[in-house]
Amino acid sequence: MNQLRNHDVPPQKLFIEGAWQEGSGETLEVLSPIDGQKLTTICRATPADVERAVASARAAFDDGRWSRMAPAGRKKVLHRLADLIERDALELAVLGVRDNGTEISTAIKAEAGSAAATFRYYAEALDKVYGEIAPTADNVLGLVHREPVGVVGAIVPWNFPLMIGSWKLAPALAAGNSVVLKPAESASLTLLRIAELASEAGLPDGVFNVVTGQGSVVGEALALSMDVDVMVFTGSGGVGRRLLEYSARSNLKRCYLELGGKSPNIVFADAPDLELAAKTSAMAIFRNAGQVCVAGSRLLVEDSIHDEFVAALAKHSAAMKVGDPLELSSQIGAVNNLTQLEGNLAFVAGALEQGAEIALGGARILQDTGGWYMEPTIVTGVKPDDAIAQQEVFGPVLAVTRFSTDKEAVALANSTDYGLAAGVWTSNLSRAHRMVRDVRAGIIHVNTYGGSDMTVPLGGVKQSGNGHDKSLHAMDKYYDLKTAWMQL
Repeated sequence: MNQLRNHDVPPQKLFIEGAWQEGSGETLEVLSPIDGQKLTTICRATPADVERAVASARAAFDDGRWSRMAPAGRKKVLHRLADLIERDALELAVLGVRDNGTEISTAIKAEAGSAAATFRYYAEALDKVYGEIAPTADNVLGLVHREPVGVVGAIVPWNFPLMIGSWKLAPALAAGNSVVLKPAESASLTLLRIAELASEAGLPDGVFNVVTGQGSVVGEALALSMDVDVMVFTGSGGVGRRLLEYSARSNLKRCYLELGGKSPNIVFADAPDLELAAKTSAMAIFRNAGQVCVAGSRLLVEDSIHDEFVAALAKHSAAMKVGDPLELSSQIGAVNNLTQLEGNLAFVAGALEQGAEIALGGARILQDTGGWYMEPTIVTGVKPDDAIAQQEVFGPVLAVTRFSTDKEAVALANSTDYGLAAGVWTSNLSRAHRMVRDVRAGIIHVNTYGGSDMTVPLGGVKQSGNGHDKSLHAMDKYYDLKTAWMQL
């Protein structure tokens, strides 16, 4: 571990046409959130670099080197890629932690482990998704073909770059598409490494390209390209709106957007195990320093148990160790960047101005190493229209609100623009089903929070976006349907 911690990371290049290539622009410094020091540099790509990557992807798609490869061949390559990710899992996990600050105990499973499992899942799925024969008249044969869409542009965030990147890459490649991927400026390193591993696994040149740099330049050029057929994105609502605008200004490419959440975690007095609910609720918001799109960032607690539950939650949260994310004992790692940390603290200050109180934390932690760390923070007395209850903080900050009735709990849960995830804690089976029905969210956890696997879809409603990652449903984004109507 220490050897990997101290390993020099050379300046990074772009990955285009199966090879490392120099960018035509300048470079960006990569600062490690562990200590705030320079880790390496990445290319600050230009629109011309994006054009090169898209042209490479388009040529690879059009000549069929991957898109028309037999399914058994694509399956073999994706399984081999999963093997290579597993081979280099520790190296990838440590590299990612140095880049984005996730605690290593989480990163080993959620990043490299998840990526390998995702590529295996779609490797097995790709030859089990069939076309259809329509029930037509006797003298007509109606066939529905599934065809790859072409070139996919993917933009992924910095919180779990390898996991979320694989959720986009694996089904897109399994369906036979070419991909141009733009990682976050502060978390590009593992995805650049995956491109190299994909080439080693036998993925043909040009099928997968990685272009790094600023979202306002690289992301915009990718989304405006007339040769990109589909955009997939995880990130902020503001960027999602711009991608839709760019689609309208270019070729009307389809855009699938996962735009975060302000997820309610609802605890009723009849929860089967309040101590377990408190411990799980702490993990639901504070793992990865709260930088999780489905984080249970709003805690709704029934009046009769509010004080007792908040005390138990504070006890479990205070016991969580914040520290160097490369130490296995650390349960909460670093905030990804200084701007994010300052934004987290501003939300807390704003909540206090609006009459809320701090039950735990609320401040920056100054580590001997330097870097960006924050105390797990619990804010009580939050009103439904407070900024901290309405806007995604994306940090280790939990907003707590009381409720008295089931109807009030549902109203509070649905009172934001988001609808990505939710949690419900109750022993009442009827209540659990009503909550699943009435709370507007793409995934609802009952007597647990988090941990769903590749067998179920992840996607949001309202302003949390559209389309789904994970499961077989994710592949729908990467296929076109073509009807053949044949007179016999």
